[in-house]
Amino acid sequence: MNHPLREIRADFDTESLIVYQAYNPEIAAAAVRAGRFGAGFKMERMTWIKPSFLWMMYRSGWAGKPGQERVLAIRITREGFEWALRHSALSHFEPGVHASAQEWRDGLVAPVRVQWDPERDLRSAPLPYRSLQVGLAGDAVRRYLDEWIVAVTDITGTVRTIREAPNPAELLPVERSYPVPDDIAVALGMRGAA
Repeated sequence: MNHPLREIRADFDTESLIVYQAYNPEIAAAAVRAGRFGAGFKMERMTWIKPSFLWMMYRSGWAGKPGQERVLAIRITREGFEWALRHSALSHFEPGVHASAQEWRDGLVAPVRVQWDPERDLRSAPLPYRSLQVGLAGDAVRRYLDEWIVAVTDITGTVRTIREAPNPAELLPVERSYPVPDDIAVALGMRGAA
């Protein structure tokens, strides 16, 4: 299947979508119990959410990296996700998106950073198209914790099952192209300005 260079692929419904994060067992267990982050979670740090399951697997080493032994599927509201995208700045200057390097620097006051990294396959090899990572800081973290989270599910067991399955592709979450509003798509460098 051909993918655009930049496309948000996610497991979503009409109201919400799933993003992934990986944490140590203590933070993950507290979040699952409470249905939100609390004990051990550092609000003053940027927290990165990832709509791509396979990119999260690459980042966490399939729940094998220290401090990332538990993978969480966090269901958040689409309204919150789109707020984050509308209040974001690309992590790097891009001539086709920004009029100047100064314009890009001026935008870095935004509470959200987005970056496009190579999507990954089941073996964590890079693919020729990009996957979105969303970094939340300041007010965006507060909104994420207090307003956007609908549910927190520990999927570490599922991650291990998929990793060890003879046909793991059959067990992957179904991710579709997320319908990004035009203004967001332009700001994220997904397509040119109209």
